[in-house]
Formats: sequence, structure tokens, C-alpha cells
Amino acid sequence: MTEFIRKRVTNVRNDVLSGITVTLALVPEAVAFAFVAGVDPLVGLYAAFMVGFITAIFGGRPGMISGATGALAVVMVSLVSEGNAMGATGENLGLYYLFATVILMGIIQMLAGIFKLGKFVRLIPHPVMMGFVNGLAIVIFLSQLGMFTKKVNGKKVWLEGNSLYLMIGLVALTMLIMWGLPKIKAAKKLPEALIAILVVSAIAIFTNLDVATVGSFIRDGGGEGLKGGLPVPHLETFSKIPMNIATLKFIFPYALILAAIGLIESLMTLNLIDDLTETRGNSNRECIAQGGANIVTGLFGGMGGCAMIGQSIINIKGGGRGRLSGIVASVTLLLFILFASSYIEQVPIAALVGVMFMVVVGTFAWSSFRILNRIPKTDVFVLVLVSALTVIFDLAVAVIAGVIVSALVFSWESAKRIRARKFIKQDGTKVYEIWGPLFFGSVSDFNSKFDIKNDPENVAIDFIESRVTDHSGIEAIFSLVEKYKAANKNITLKHLSEECKVLLYKSSPIFTGVIEEDIDDPRYHVVANPEDFK
Repeated sequence: MTEFIRKRVTNVRNDVLSGITVTLALVPEAVAFAFVAGVDPLVGLYAAFMVGFITAIFGGRPGMISGATGALAVVMVSLVSEGNAMGATGENLGLYYLFATVILMGIIQMLAGIFKLGKFVRLIPHPVMMGFVNGLAIVIFLSQLGMFTKKVNGKKVWLEGNSLYLMIGLVALTMLIMWGLPKIKAAKKLPEALIAILVVSAIAIFTNLDVATVGSFIRDGGGEGLKGGLPVPHLETFSKIPMNIATLKFIFPYALILAAIGLIESLMTLNLIDDLTETRGNSNRECIAQGGANIVTGLFGGMGGCAMIGQSIINIKGGGRGRLSGIVASVTLLLFILFASSYIEQVPIAALVGVMFMVVVGTFAWSSFRILNRIPKTDVFVLVLVSALTVIFDLAVAVIAGVIVSALVFSWESAKRIRARKFIKQDGTKVYEIWGPLFFGSVSDFNSKFDIKNDPENVAIDFIESRVTDHSGIEAIFSLVEKYKAANKNITLKHLSEECKVLLYKSSPIFTGVIEEDIDDPRYHVVANPEDFK
């Protein structure tokens, strides 16, 4: 019992410290993504709090962090812009269209969970996962490069001279602390990211260094600061925009895209965290939680969100494993907004950039370089393709393209596996023993195996080592039987699966007497009834 309590207390400590660390990394990200979407920083911060809090409690993956993300923000830009154009100058209708879209996005995500569509994430091949991880690491890295700029006369320019060297030095110091602290035995269990942020912040504050901080970052973006109140319902959304078919036609495509991107990023992050922790999350529960969180966020004036791979990895690496870590991160974020905004605004951007660079190092699948010459060239192509599309477009486009290419490659390879062993029985019957799957990709090869004109009067086609998997395969069998019948030859089909026989009988009475029902081969019962062995 003592050991059990000790482990629980240790987990609580790790969850709390890791959650606080995550909060510090959440703030600039949420603010930056709000600016990307063209909305006030508080809209991003409220989304980070509400989405993070709800998914931490109800989500399918303890330890995973959710909030406002760049993948969603880039889609919201045109939504907000088009929405603003529909109203008068200064009416800011785009913001209300955004809230309505986020609510609809949440409904779609909840339906995906209710209908158990989350399980389809299992169909994502490993090269697509590696490409996703590598692409996202590159996106995180590129997003941090904007922190090495400053505003001059309203334009962003790269840092130069001492300002640049100071920024690089503080970033390097942050990374050095995070790399070295776990190697010190006495400090092994300390949260290296939080310690690094505190040390670099102390150096910058007490030596009065002229560096960019969270506060200056917000002000440069046009915001007034982090200070805000508790989120309140934005019920005026339903009075500001017309609730009609025209509005639905406008927001539905955006809601569908946002829902797809949010679910794909969340479920793939869930899989990644599963691998890191050697545990298993619940994908359908995560879909429902993400959807519910976005509905609430839309009602309370947030920009919506999904799982954040960078912050999730910070949390896991910091020892956060339970739901408490996500709850602490979101609640602490709200406390910062309410009471401690002046303190969080003093944190140097360099410290947070250093943390995110270490996330990039930890996220990128460096092993992909070692295995490039050990895996099929098609897998290498898929890996590189997904990485590139993640950077160029977005996660949804990259993953969908990767899955499609992988499916086509699989279909092509499977199509080449169709075989036919031919022999003549003592009674003169020619037997075709079919091996391999019969589906749309292998139909052409399947048809080429038969010599209808020169075959004897009696022909038997044996499917004991084959499986008819789709309608194209059934049509191929139907067409073949018709050709043999037209040539006045007797044809028998053996060892077809039960579902295939049902479909063939429904398609035409021609199969009565053609399909052999009385089967003595014990192998057939193993092949025909795979459900018995699940």
C-alpha cells in the first residue's frame, strides 16, 4: 500500500510540474495562432484553456495536450476574411462566423466518435506516420523562425548584430539546460523544460537584457496584453449572423475541413503518444471529447482546437502521464490570464523557442534516414511525400495523399499475386486452382488465366486459396461463367466463401447448379469461416 501511495504521489508531482511547463509553451503558441487566424489573442487563449481542459477530463488519451493549433488557424484565415467582407466595416462578422463554424466542426467530430470512425486511424501505414512526424517537426521548426524577427516601421525584418547573437545565445542556453539536466543524477527527475525557462527568464530579467518577451510579442502583433476575464457565452453569435441555408452553405465546407484536420492531427498524436508511453488510448472517445470541446469553445468565444503534438511531447517527456497534467496546464493558463499576466509576459521568447527546438529534435524520426535504403522504394516515396505535403499544405492533405498512395501501391502489389494452377483430372475435367485475392486490381490477370476456346467440356474453378473481396471480383466470375455457358461447356465453382455465394445467387439464377455446395475438404471450412477464429 505504501508503495502504491508513493507512486501515486510521484505521478501527481510530475503531472503538476509538467502541466505548468506546458502552460508556458502554450501561451505564445495560442497567441501566435490567433494572429495567424486574424483574431484577438484572447480568442486563442480561451480556446487553449477550454479545449485543453475538456479533452484532459473526457479525452481518450491521458497526458495528451490540446489547444489552438496552427493547422486549424491557417484554414480560419480565409473564413474570417470572407466573413468580415459580408458585413459592414468594423462589424467584425468574420469572428462570429468563426464561432458558428467551430460549433459545427465540433458536431461533426462528435458524430465521427459516435459512429466509431476513430478506429480508421489504424489504416494509416507506418511510412505515413513517419512522414507526418517528420513534416510536423519541420513545421514546428519553421514556425519558430518567425521569432527571430522584429517589427520596423510596421514590417518584419530579421534580427541582426547583438540582438541576433543574444537571441541565439539564450536559445542555445535553454537547449543546453534541457539536454544536460537529465544527465545529472541528482537532477534527473526535475522538469528540465520548466527549469530551463525559469533560469533563462531570471537571467534576462535580473540583467535587464533587451530581448523580446511574451508581452512584447503580443504588443507587436497588435494585441494589448494577456489580461482578460473568465470566458463568457457569446450568444450574440446567433443574432449577429443569419441562421439560414446560405450561412450553412458558407460555413459547412470550412467546418468539414477543420473537423477532418483536427481529428487527423489528434488521432495521429494519440498514436504517437501511445508509442512513447507503450499504452493505448481510445480513439473514438477522443473524437467525442474533441467535438464536445469545440462546441463549448465556439459558444464561449474561442477559435477551436485539437491535439498539439509539440506540447504533448513536452508533457510526456516531463513525466506527465495522467489527466491531471492536462487539467493543470489548462487551469494554470486561465490563472495566468486572470491574475499573473504581468509575470508570464516577462518570459523571454528565446526560452520558449529553445524548448520548441528541443521538441523538434525529439519529434523528428531520425531513424528514417537509417532505414531509407532498407525499406521498399514506394515506402520511401510515401514518407518523403507526406513530409513535404505537411509542410507545403496541411496535415489533412498530407495524410490523405499518403494513405491513397499506400493503398494504390498495396492494390498493385496484391493484383500481381493472383495465380492459377492448372491440371487435368482422370475424368478429363480441367481444374483451375486460384491463388491470391480476386478484386478490382487483379481481375485483368484473373481473366487472362483461362483458355475458354481450347478448354475441355468440363471445367472446375477451385477458390480454396483465393478470396473474392469486392464487386469487381464477383462480376469477373459472373462474366466467366457466362462465357463458358455460351461455349456450351460445363463449369463448376468450388470453395467459394459463403458471402460470395449469397451475392452470386442474388445476381443471377445462372449459378444454380454451377456452385458446388457439398464440400468434403476440411481446409474449406477453415477458409470459409474465418469469423470463428477471431
